[in-house]
Amino acid sequence: MAAFEREYTHLTVVSPDDRALVGYLSMPHLKELLKSRKVREDDPVQNAMMKFKRKGQTYQVITMETPLEELEAFFEGVHGGNKQQFAVVTDPDRRFVLGVATREDLTEFVKRRPA
Repeated sequence: MAAFEREYTHLTVVSPDDRALVGYLSMPHLKELLKSRKVREDDPVQNAMMKFKRKGQTYQVITMETPLEELEAFFEGVHGGNKQQFAVVTDPDRRFVLGVATREDLTEFVKRRPA
């Protein structure tokens, strides 16, 4: 409910044991699941979350220091990856999730930036 009230589009899900990033919730997808009654509001998060595939995957680290051009390239899949709707922003050592950035966040930031 907090995500809906704050208009978040994605929330990260971390392990309660070691705070490892295990997946995410897409709010538009969650709304569809709730509407179709595939999940209920009192179901555990794992019933609605998208799990990250860890085996055989190379992840691009996105930090607060990542240049905006590199973030845009990440969203566009320029370096041989798939187009992405959001990026998980972490510390350089990938120990802490600092936030989530979306394509829309980047677009709005660039619009508001002085020329």
